[in-house]
Amino acid sequence: MSTGLAKNGAKPVWYVASTFMQRTYDQWWHDIALNNQPVTALIHMASVNAMNDESHLGFFDIPFLSHIPNVVYLAPTNKEEHLAMLDWAIEQKDHPVAIRIPVGPLKETGLPDKTDYSVLNKNQVTQAGSQVAIFGLGNFYGLAEEVAEVLEEQHGITPTLVNPKFITGLDKELLDSLPANHQLLITLEDGLLEGGYGQTIASYLGNSDIRVQNYGIDKHFHDRYDRQELMAKNGLSRDQLVKTIVASLQA
Repeated sequence: MSTGLAKNGAKPVWYVASTFMQRTYDQWWHDIALNNQPVTALIHMASVNAMNDESHLGFFDIPFLSHIPNVVYLAPTNKEEHLAMLDWAIEQKDHPVAIRIPVGPLKETGLPDKTDYSVLNKNQVTQAGSQVAIFGLGNFYGLAEEVAEVLEEQHGITPTLVNPKFITGLDKELLDSLPANHQLLITLEDGLLEGGYGQTIASYLGNSDIRVQNYGIDKHFHDRYDRQELMAKNGLSRDQLVKTIVASLQA
């Protein structure tokens, strides 16, 4: 229905829970993406912080959606980015756009996001550093900030901190620049690790001198899980990440 509306000049906004979007793979592929219609999809509850029973898990969306041609999948880290992305998605006419609605403990900056999202796949470097670069995708950008703060305060390491914003493409210019003064790149994503955003970066940098470590959720039908326990199991606590990064840099 959204594709038909877009094809006839409307600007449809489809609000859908991630767990239910999984049932529309064929429609995404053959109706929306193949026809490259400017549908805006708001993906709700795509997070380890959302529903936690095995039949309604919402964190499988990144491998599912990000590898379909023509789709632009965006990962805001706060309210202001979400609204800016939504404005751009509705006004543009060139791509189907999905926005991963922020979930979890997020900051409200109070400052408008002036990013030009028509420049696809341009990442935002929020802190320039060296030795280690931390990419905090969407909901996990706050975790990346926490890790960066502890690294600087307790270990004298100032990492480069990146808010990718785009899930469906890589900022190759940025990635190509990192091996010059970074030994390690960390990716954090609130979703399935296998086939996810981080592994796309690891594949791109496979022949470079920088080591890449990816963190996300393991491939399993987790049922009635405790969020903190699942995060810890996957090495996604602040203290675990700091310990791993320091040990990797000293190795």
